[in-house]
Formats: sequence, C-alpha cells, structure tokens
Amino acid sequence: MQAVQFHRYGAPDVLEVVEVPPPSPGPGQALVRVMASSVNPADWHTIRGEPLIARLPARALRRPKDPAVGADVAGVVEAVGEGVTSLRPGDEVFGMSVHTWAELVAVKAEGLVPKPAGLSWEEAGSVGVAALTALQGLRDKGRVGAGQRVLVSGAGGGVGHFAVQIAKALGAHVTATTSAANIEFVRSLGADVVLDYATTDPTRGHPGFDVSFDAGGWLSLRQQWRAIRPGGVAVLAGAGPRVNLPAIAGRILGARLLSAMGSRRLVVYLARRTQDDLQELRRLIELGQLRPAIERRYPLAEIRDAVRYQETGHAAGKVAVLIGA
Repeated sequence: MQAVQFHRYGAPDVLEVVEVPPPSPGPGQALVRVMASSVNPADWHTIRGEPLIARLPARALRRPKDPAVGADVAGVVEAVGEGVTSLRPGDEVFGMSVHTWAELVAVKAEGLVPKPAGLSWEEAGSVGVAALTALQGLRDKGRVGAGQRVLVSGAGGGVGHFAVQIAKALGAHVTATTSAANIEFVRSLGADVVLDYATTDPTRGHPGFDVSFDAGGWLSLRQQWRAIRPGGVAVLAGAGPRVNLPAIAGRILGARLLSAMGSRRLVVYLARRTQDDLQELRRLIELGQLRPAIERRYPLAEIRDAVRYQETGHAAGKVAVLIGA
C-alpha cells in the first residue's frame, strides 16, 4: 500500500510517498481503508521537528524514529481485531488516530465513530484534531455557556472556524478576528462581530469578554489578559508558527503567573482524543450546527504541496488530503 513517510526533519520536501506492507488490526483495533485526511499544524511541527518538543517522546532528537505521519481519518472499516464489537466491516467512520496519511491504517476502536451521512469524505477527514481542540477548549477549559461573550482569534483557520461554530452552538455571542480576505467567510460561520486583526485590536475599546479563545498564538499574553473581564478565562490553543521551545515555556509560565495574580485565568492545553467527544462532534454535525470548511484538496501524491500551503496560515478552514476518495 502507499503511505507518506519522512526519515529526516525538515521542510515538506522530506516527505515521500512509498510502498509499505499493509497493517493488521490488533486487539481493540479496526483496519480502516482511508478515504481522506487533512493537514494540521501538529503535522508540520512534527515533520520539521520544530520546536524540539515536537521530537519527543516517540521520536528521536536527531532524526525521526517513527517515519509515519497524519492524525485525522475518514474511511471504511475493512476488518476488526479481537474484542471489537462496536464496528463491522463496511462501516463508514471518521475520527482521529496516528499514521493516517496512508491507504490503510489500524485504529483503536475508541478513536472512531460513524460518519454522518451528509458529510463528504474530505469533510469527515478534516474534523478530528481541529474540532476536538475547539470543543475541548471552549466547553471544558472556557466553560462557555449561553449568553456569554466570546472572542475567537484566528477565526478563519482550521481550529478557529470550528471554534466560531461551536461557541455559537453553546449559545455564546461571538466576536471573531481574521484577515480582511476571510471576513465574509467567518461571518458566514455565524460570528456576530467580525474584525480585521490587521486594523483592529479586539482587546481595546471592547467590553471585557467572558472567554477569549486564541486559535494559534495570535494574541500576546498581555492582550489575552486585557481581553477578558475579571473572572474570565483566556484559552490558548496554539503557540503560533515558527515558535521555539523557550517561547512555549515562556508562554506557559507567563500564563500561570498571570493567573495567580487575580481572578482572570489563562489556560494552555492540548486536545486529547475521546470517543465521547467524537460523538459530540458527530451530533453537532447532524444537527447542522457544525460543518468543516475546506479551501483546498490535495491527492496523496501532492502531500508536500498540501503541507506547504497549510504552513502559510492563509487557509480559510481546512486543507484536505484525498487518499481513497
């Protein structure tokens, strides 16, 4: 089967589409024929090995021990391993796993849920990482509820465009920042107020927000602190492009120090895969409250171009990777 691998850290040119033996499902796993996936910032951080923390713990500092990459998945179950009763061959599924830029992948059963009938393969393959990040950041870290005022920074990107829709589904009034080119796109997602980040600082001249959700390191810690009212929460869902280890450490330490100074809280977190949350995303999709937006689609053979484009930070929504679709 074909799969994407990389054997040294670097620019997307290190990626290769190679022939490898197909995997077999182990206990608790399902073998999925992958129809589509997508590119996330975590993918290119892993490929570049930047910051250094991206090389740990499963990968080596000098060169990757694990050459496979990819996290989002949508496809058809081909076989199931011992103990799997929730899935059957022929089931159409989506979710989150590892090594998903391949024609076949063995996935833990709890990482898969049924694909909503109204979703295309590339849409389903673009949900996992980004939508889980938005859901867990807003619902669990921010505790967003009806009537709250929420600021979403970086609202035009992969995580950000999900965050706008999820905040609205939770009943919030949403102010969103994005580039001038993406203002109409973000408005179409349901944002109540859309601001051009290049000309307007949303942390000045606006009422204090209950929750500030930063989808990619767009605001400084000072701006995050200024954005939220006393008792509010700033949720930091990404550190930004070309970030280094000292910057990440400084951001985490700074968030903790500022949180200790008063009633405002700054939270840094990483999303985690849970089947309950994948099911919640499926529910929101089926209710029409959540839908992936895809700007560009690339076949597996053009994975280098897909990663290059996602790295620019200019994609409106997601960059999809078509594999079997």
